Amino acid sequence: MKADPRNKELRQKDAKELDLDLKALREELFKMRFQSSTEKLANPARIGQIRRQVARILTLQKERGAATPTNARN
Repeated sequence: MKADPRNKELRQKDAKELDLDLKALREELFKMRFQSSTEKLANPARIGQIRRQVARILTLQKERGAATPTNARN
């Protein structure tokens, strides 16, 4: 299998950058979910893309053993 360029890009970031990206993606996902319930989205497939990107970051953090309170589920 070929290495995914998105994963390569993420692996070059440090833990702090990943936390910032994760927070930004979760905020964007929240806004898009809220927007989808009130109006039609221009690109509904973006929700799935964001969810996969969040999963990539969480997987990378788990591999590194860098679990932080920001990725804890309530």
